[in-house]
Amino acid sequence: MSGPKTILLVEDDGPLRLLTSRALRQSGYGVLTAATGAEMWVTLRENTVHLIVLDIMLPGTNGFDLFRKLRRESDVPIIFISARGSEEDRVLGIELGADDYLAKPFSTRELSARVGAVLRRAGGAEIGGETGEDGQSLDEVGFDGWKVSLVRRELRSPSGAIVDLTGAEFDLLATFLSYPQRVLGRERLLELSRSRIGESSDRSIDVLVSRLRRKLQSDGAEPPIITVRGVGYMFRSEVKRK
Repeated sequence: MSGPKTILLVEDDGPLRLLTSRALRQSGYGVLTAATGAEMWVTLRENTVHLIVLDIMLPGTNGFDLFRKLRRESDVPIIFISARGSEEDRVLGIELGADDYLAKPFSTRELSARVGAVLRRAGGAEIGGETGEDGQSLDEVGFDGWKVSLVRRELRSPSGAIVDLTGAEFDLLATFLSYPQRVLGRERLLELSRSRIGESSDRSIDVLVSRLRRKLQSDGAEPPIITVRGVGYMFRSEVKRK
């Protein structure tokens, strides 16, 4: 049996760091802490970490810059926390590929719940067992020559190449595959995909759809996601379950 997952909390506010780490431990996680980016790198070199809770406003290098460097080296899930809860920051979090974004002040209970949700998605535990409305398994599906494994969270292009998707992009794709050829409003998409970005807006879901569309373009063909003006989006392609 595997042991508890280890969370690295990167937060420069000492009292908040203590409170948050204590709450995560009470939720059953192993917790490591760092107050700066430099401490974060040392901790990562010496320990196995399953998820990082990363404050954006840190002394020295900010959380966005640390995220970019982390993503060049690892696919470890990352949740941003920040006192800067503006729409612009949440959208930037989506564009960078963050797994979630939680604005301060937040409850430790909500953070623990979001950590658990991100870890389950990262491990494929929830999505791998999903079914569509007709009750059929969606573990492996295909459309227009594309192949998707929701167990491995893997997308392959018609040429066989693996397409790199962020966690939020993959969750959105899985949602479209569950509801093909049906118009879905923005709020419904956010609800169904269990969006990884807290307090998401119409603009943030538009950014996410746009990024997914670009990655689903192949040989100049039109992507399968179309815009239904004034309503939302539709996955127009036929989805074949395997």
